[in-house]
Amino acid sequence: MITKQADLDKARVLVEALPYIQKFAGKTIVIKYGGHAMIDPMLKELVMLDVLLLHSVGIRPVLVHGGGPEINAMLSKVGKESQFIRGLRVTDAETMEIAAMVLVGKLNTEIVSLLNCFGGKAVGLTGKDAQLLRVVKKPMQMIISDGKLEEIDLGYVGEIQKVSPEIIEALLDQGYIPVISPVADGEKGESYNINADTAAGRIAGALQADKLLLLTDVSGVLRNIDDPDSLIATIRKNEVASLTEKGILSGGMLPKVECAVDALEEGVGSVHILDGRLPHAILLELFTDGGIGTMFVGED
Repeated sequence: MITKQADLDKARVLVEALPYIQKFAGKTIVIKYGGHAMIDPMLKELVMLDVLLLHSVGIRPVLVHGGGPEINAMLSKVGKESQFIRGLRVTDAETMEIAAMVLVGKLNTEIVSLLNCFGGKAVGLTGKDAQLLRVVKKPMQMIISDGKLEEIDLGYVGEIQKVSPEIIEALLDQGYIPVISPVADGEKGESYNINADTAAGRIAGALQADKLLLLTDVSGVLRNIDDPDSLIATIRKNEVASLTEKGILSGGMLPKVECAVDALEEGVGSVHILDGRLPHAILLELFTDGGIGTMFVGED
């Protein structure tokens, strides 16, 4: 019987993936799910299948999701304009109510349902559940024209003070896939919205995760933003300051880089910035020799 080339190619892929599957079995991997991969129906399904494959081979995946575009769309429907300062959404009481409705009532349940429809065992959580995330109102200062610092009121934007990961660990130990919305309670029980990258990084640190994957709409960190072939495959923590000074790390990439550095300092093994627009980006990064994104590692 003649073996088809397509079958041989599939076998080679499985053989290449085997050492990585063995290496990561039993390890916790936190995935920040956001960007175009949350909007495109095909990519949604592929991300869920990637997560289920990780779970099926003994890896412990945790999903932390954003929902910026969906929140923007809902705000537009009620006649509210989205306002951002340094990448953070200015969140008054009405915006907070809408954000919670979208993140918790819509997106979280959709993700859980999709995972379960494909045969998974997903459970939806927020930062409120079992006091997973405790936050305070996030302070911010900006330099005004005369060089003085001015306090900026972001509204109900939270800064994480403490992560209590026991509820996540209990679910993982029982074979469930936690899916977490970045909404949490303040000291007086008021609701706060949290940047999803930040929440994922802090949760990964509290879990001592082996890896944190940040799904984005860029291919990773480019040495030259106009050259897609200038991807930097690996960045050590002690190289971040120099790359920032050179302008290679700038703009919307900075919050993700800060998240990566913080996660590494809290004990996460490595942080990966991936292009979530690529089908099966998670599997390509974890289970192939080349990988596809930018990996941040410690100094050793």
